[in-house]
Amino acid sequence: SGFCQAKGKSMIRKYTAEFMGTFGIVFCGTGAIVIDQQTHGAIGHLGIAMTFGLIELAMIYAFGEISGAHFNPAVTLAFFAARLFPGRQLLPYIVTQASGALCATVIMKSLFPDNPTLGSTLPAGSDFQSFVLEFILTFILMTVILNVSQGSKETGVVAGIAVGSTIGLEAIFAGLVCGASMNPVRSLAPALLSGNIQSLWIYLLAPTAGAFMASAVWLILQRQKD
Repeated sequence: SGFCQAKGKSMIRKYTAEFMGTFGIVFCGTGAIVIDQQTHGAIGHLGIAMTFGLIELAMIYAFGEISGAHFNPAVTLAFFAARLFPGRQLLPYIVTQASGALCATVIMKSLFPDNPTLGSTLPAGSDFQSFVLEFILTFILMTVILNVSQGSKETGVVAGIAVGSTIGLEAIFAGLVCGASMNPVRSLAPALLSGNIQSLWIYLLAPTAGAFMASAVWLILQRQKD
């Protein structure tokens, strides 16, 4: 009984950490986009990209030791595919991540009810262009996540910097074309609440496929190492 209670509390801490981390990323990231629109470009593209990278870094340091700091269903599914995450926790993680993102967007909508996109990720070019970019961006991101999270303790200390920097870097160079989502729930929540769902499929499928590909490559490299 005591063991079950302790395990239950541990799971609640993990799910709460995933909710709060995803909330923080979506609130600050999409908030930067919305406020940039409201202030006629005062934050700018570089500022938005840096906001996404810095909030990711902050949330990893805040919650990484509790939940592993996924904050992204594509990351959770990729960890599962790499045999580094238990299947029984898949659904609770994804549900809490989606809940955190939706909660952040509900608040954003209440603050800026007239904003037409609420920070939705929308292709500036063709759907094909955005799909390929999102696939590659997430592949690179997940490759970094897998390697820094499974390395030495010293690597663990710099994981936040490595992952946050990767997100910021990718948002800087690709954000103006594809939005650089790399996270299905980061795109899902604003799309649903603003009604911009026409290209949502790109941001659900491409990041998930890119993350899975990173897991497959990582597993092959691990076998070669052994």
